[in-house]
Amino acid sequence: MSDLLDLVRGCTFDDFLFTPQYSVVQRRDPALLDLTSRLSRHLSLKRPLVSANMDTVTRSEMAIAVAEEGGIGIIDRGFRSGEIEPQVREVQIVKRKQHGIIGDPYTIGPDATLAAAAARMRQTGVGTLVVVDDTRRVLGLLTTRDLRFTGTGGAVRSRMTPRERLVTHSGAVEPAGAEELMRTHKVKKLPLINPDGTLRGLITSKDLMVQRQMPFATRDGQGRLRVGAAIGATGDYLERAAELLRAEADVIVIDVAHGHSVVMARAIDAFRKQFGDAELIAGNVATADGVRFLLDRGVDGVKVGIGPGGGCTTRLNTNYGVPQVQALVECRAAAAGRVPLIADGGVRRHGAFVQALTFGGDTVMLGGMLAGTTETPGDTVQKPVVLPESNKTVHVPFKVFRGMASLEAIVDRLDVEDAEAADVEALGAEGMEVSVPARGSVRPLLRDLIKHLCSAISYSGAGSLAEMQEMFRKNPERYVVKLSDSGRRESFDR
Repeated sequence: MSDLLDLVRGCTFDDFLFTPQYSVVQRRDPALLDLTSRLSRHLSLKRPLVSANMDTVTRSEMAIAVAEEGGIGIIDRGFRSGEIEPQVREVQIVKRKQHGIIGDPYTIGPDATLAAAAARMRQTGVGTLVVVDDTRRVLGLLTTRDLRFTGTGGAVRSRMTPRERLVTHSGAVEPAGAEELMRTHKVKKLPLINPDGTLRGLITSKDLMVQRQMPFATRDGQGRLRVGAAIGATGDYLERAAELLRAEADVIVIDVAHGHSVVMARAIDAFRKQFGDAELIAGNVATADGVRFLLDRGVDGVKVGIGPGGGCTTRLNTNYGVPQVQALVECRAAAAGRVPLIADGGVRRHGAFVQALTFGGDTVMLGGMLAGTTETPGDTVQKPVVLPESNKTVHVPFKVFRGMASLEAIVDRLDVEDAEAADVEALGAEGMEVSVPARGSVRPLLRDLIKHLCSAISYSGAGSLAEMQEMFRKNPERYVVKLSDSGRRESFDR
């Protein structure tokens, strides 16, 4: 490892190639190759993908897409003072997108109006309400089909399917058993009840079908998509964490520009004191000392990267940072397998994604690579662009992408960081805001990324992602080719 660190000192992704090895992979099929990776001490992903907690990258739509593709999204904290609820709501949207067993289905009383039921369905985005009494005893089900061609003045009890006509189940049930019950009785909804008749949960055929169609999605024990959420290290961060954990966010990320700091130490200590062993990732750091500092405070995962991101200007403005390959190798050695590392930043091509996973990352956080996709938040605007070959002006759709240390992002969350009295002109921004061309869905991009990772595994001589990482780390000199300027041009100039 010391020899590798000497080799990569001062270097980043475009300084290296890997030497191809004898391939043992017969089909480069993402459905066949094991790409399992560790996100944190207790959480694993089937695909090593993490969408960045940036306010122009990850809200619920992106988090859902990434989780369905096998990774996880981290909902950003870019909301104004006191606006904890919007971030919580984004987490709740993700958690309710898919289910195995819906442990807390939406309910309504039998005497509520049909208009109230229809409004609740629109508000929550669900098509089924469980009708319960004041003691939560199941009285029936009401679906959107029951509301068709009806007025809005009647009561729920007049249109619901009553309890005696429902197929229900009491006791534990596995998805396969629930599927058999629903197939036998030709029903699409299976309410789960306790022995006293009170509501315990709900299983729908739609959720079971989705789970079959997306076998690599990142789900929790109840079949819901996993999602993370970011908090700061000052201001309302503990209150925000409490609400996010109450909404069942799977992991909290304490995210600051410089994680090796007294501010971070206080934040982690306060978080652990209040929330115990809740899953916690912290960062960013880029040195062995930084990793050991976070490990000593009991984090479950570490984000690595100071200044490599496309929206970050830390190195330009402060001259501090570590080239990302050097940072990953150094941090990997310091972590010594105690917790996983998230490689955060600098990935501008698919080959760099492979390098980030090889040199030290267990997963890779993507920001700029996902910018401008349909699932990113923000409006699409039309901008005039002059075509150089014809000198004609055309209107091209763009979306905003900005670093979370940009002046615009800092101003948007001043109150969140308890800095409402700060003079904006005195702030030292370390990020920028740019317009990027709008493009289609992020899903084909993620799938192409995974396909190229599978090809890289084939070239490496390994049969899985974990094996590729292990083979490289045992014998890196077998793989690493340090490029000359001409070798770099030959490799990456196209």
